Amino acid sequence: MKIPKDRVRFNVGGRVFETTSTTLANAGRNSFFGALFNENWTLKQPNNDSFSHCEFFIDRNPDCFSVLLDLLRTGDLNIPPNIPERQLYREASFYGLLDHVRSAKWGQFDGNRLRHSRSVTGQAPGDGTAIRAGPDGGCCVAHGSVVHVYDWIMEEYPPLNLDYQRVNDVGWVDGESIIISACEKLGRGDGGMGLFSKTTGELRYKFQVCHENQVKSFTAGALSTSSDYKIFSSCKGRSNEYGIGVWDQVTGKQIDFFYESPGWSLGDADKLQWLNGSNCLLVATLFPRKDNCYISMLDFRDKRMVWSWSDFGAPITVDEKRVRDAIAMEDNNAICVVNEYEDLGFMDLRMNGGSVRWSSRSRMMKGKLSDEPCYPKLALHEGQLFSSMDDCISVFCGPDWVLTSRLRQSYGGSICDFSIGGDRLFALHSEENVFDVWETPPPPIS
Repeated sequence: MKIPKDRVRFNVGGRVFETTSTTLANAGRNSFFGALFNENWTLKQPNNDSFSHCEFFIDRNPDCFSVLLDLLRTGDLNIPPNIPERQLYREASFYGLLDHVRSAKWGQFDGNRLRHSRSVTGQAPGDGTAIRAGPDGGCCVAHGSVVHVYDWIMEEYPPLNLDYQRVNDVGWVDGESIIISACEKLGRGDGGMGLFSKTTGELRYKFQVCHENQVKSFTAGALSTSSDYKIFSSCKGRSNEYGIGVWDQVTGKQIDFFYESPGWSLGDADKLQWLNGSNCLLVATLFPRKDNCYISMLDFRDKRMVWSWSDFGAPITVDEKRVRDAIAMEDNNAICVVNEYEDLGFMDLRMNGGSVRWSSRSRMMKGKLSDEPCYPKLALHEGQLFSSMDDCISVFCGPDWVLTSRLRQSYGGSICDFSIGGDRLFALHSEENVFDVWETPPPPIS
């Protein structure tokens, strides 16, 4: 693309700036500045003036314009202390440069380089239930019967609720839609599962479970989504509707149901995880929701449980009886589990019903549990394994999952949940209504 080197002059709020069309082209076609160019990326000339006398007047903040113009020139974002960030974001939105600002503020996600960016305090009473990172750097937080939604600059959208029933899980279907699972309200048909607009809070549709050709009310639990627009949820009904329901994300219609078999647990699942490589769903029901732990892999194509493990009937030991979270690691053909001491354990997906191989090298907190500990959580992102424990998140890397970093922000008490997405990590604390935002700094200037 040939870009002319012509100089362009702006009068912004009474202050004159001079730049080149090459610099302005860095803003992109869909920006305010892109409208100043024709289809050949040649600057339009108002009133047939020559380029040397061309000046555009913009009635906006000149200090913010200076920062944004420097961003287009260098790719670096330097915000002076006299400019509030929120004001700069508003001006960036006007010029269509919010994506440029976001890209310059934090770099590609790396657990070993994360830095605490901010702590956000909400207004909801009580402890948080879950936090989920959005694809654009925002997040949503479940508190009791309400879900609070934030964009990437941590401004809050209208809160969401599903008949004001207690929220069990929440997730992002895409950048604009959020799904909520909630408890059933007996006799009223409230609760269940619903899909909402992120920005307006509008309920787009409510999901139904059909059992023996009859619509049943149900309690929806753990959630997951697949790349082919399916939504999965653990379900508990009052009749025999215990299992995993599947719905079409686009139409909201139920398309499948995997019923719970006798002696196993699916409807009470704490965690669901869709595996794109194997087209299977990980379903984990964990202590203390049940006295025993049940972890399985479901193949919906032929309604078959292709892998399973349970501690039922195993010797009563701390390691075997207290699995608190589980996550599938497709690249390693393994499932990772964690106990309340943050010991990591691994099970081979190629061996059905095998034992847990516990890793003593991950043992860091044994005998040091806090008065009100939170159960550990696991996450896997770009080849890095994350495990929360009390007020800390540990990062493990390499083929042997060596501990490489620890993230701690003391305000708010123990971490009850965390989530990774949009190149950010969000950690929700249990003792205060607060969550932390962690970001990877941009790479240094070479």
